[in-house]
Amino acid sequence: MAIIKPFKGLRPPKEIIEELACLPYDVMNSEEAAEMAAGKPRSLLHITRAEIDCDPNIDIHSEIVYNKAVENLNDFKQNGWLKTDDKPHYYIYAQTMEGRTQYGIVGAAACEDYVNGIIKKHELTRPDKEEDRMVLTRYTNANIEPVFFSYKAVPEIDAIVDRIVKNEEPEYDFVAEDGFGHHFWIVKTDEDNRQLEELFSAKVPFTYVADGHHRTAAAGRIGAEKASQNPNHTGNEEYNFFMAVHFPDNQLKIIDYNRVVKDLNDMSDEQFMEALKKNFAVENKGADIYKPSKLHEFSMYLGGNWYALNAKEGAFDDNDPIGVLDVTILSNLVLDQLLDVKDLRTTTRVEFVGGIRGLGELKKRVDNRSMKAAFALYPVSMEQLINIADTGNIMPPKTTWFEPKLRSGLVIHELD
Repeated sequence: MAIIKPFKGLRPPKEIIEELACLPYDVMNSEEAAEMAAGKPRSLLHITRAEIDCDPNIDIHSEIVYNKAVENLNDFKQNGWLKTDDKPHYYIYAQTMEGRTQYGIVGAAACEDYVNGIIKKHELTRPDKEEDRMVLTRYTNANIEPVFFSYKAVPEIDAIVDRIVKNEEPEYDFVAEDGFGHHFWIVKTDEDNRQLEELFSAKVPFTYVADGHHRTAAAGRIGAEKASQNPNHTGNEEYNFFMAVHFPDNQLKIIDYNRVVKDLNDMSDEQFMEALKKNFAVENKGADIYKPSKLHEFSMYLGGNWYALNAKEGAFDDNDPIGVLDVTILSNLVLDQLLDVKDLRTTTRVEFVGGIRGLGELKKRVDNRSMKAAFALYPVSMEQLINIADTGNIMPPKTTWFEPKLRSGLVIHELD
């Protein structure tokens, strides 16, 4: 069963939460991070993307950047922008998007659970990103940003959350610049914290990484590293745990995660279109944006036009839980067979675009010639995600996109 325990959160005073809280590190580049943090000295981006406070020509993975993150974290503490709670708590973090609110429990997940498969994953990680988050965690000695987990809903846990949010004022309650609402409660009573810990250990056999595979893998590696360095290791030290927000599966919705490619593997547009027809029914939809409406239908933007690509029967295996996924169909039949992209984890010829940016973002990247073609996919479901994780299968990289993104900075988990 899952081990998820309360912890002493390092948090900002409520009066600065809107300035300090920020989007997670991996949904922006350095230039975007600098723009978001402009005029905001208390933005957590000064820690999660500390390169914005360094020479713009510096390698963002250099020791100078990690040391700057530590310096900024210490400054935040000294300035009173981050303070540690007096005792361990769970926290409730709710997000509102388009009239729908999802309620998650922030707790410390066990590194051991990641190693032994209690925490289930559905994606492999990219080595460079995993290493980057591991080094940042090592330098700061903290989980600065939470990971996004799910679990099969438990009515008793839902009842505790429902009672708290209905009867207590949130500690933080704000609408971010993107229009999404963020609401945060401290689980204050010892009894509620005890009951939640017992319910997780009794009712939640597995948790599932929804978003944050790199941070999860990095946390597991840091826990093992610190354990090996401690001759008096007991397993109860704080470094054996990492911060995650746990959402019941029935409250989550996955949106599309799309691809743009830099070239057509030396094929002309016409040659590429002809090659597609082997495994897809191709229909020209014109210049207006076209969005897939069902499984196994893709939309492609190439040469100023949108196309519907419907995978032909027999081109994929309906009985294969991975092979039937649209991300796999696209990877196998287009990216691999036609474009010779063998490893999505390491290639520089493919970029991934979250569906929250809209298909207009795909069009823009092709029209400005930074990319050659774009592919939009129909999103996977939570049921598919859990089934794949339970069967020990791995989705292709960048299969799922969850919105809203967790805001970083509402709470930090220190490792000592």
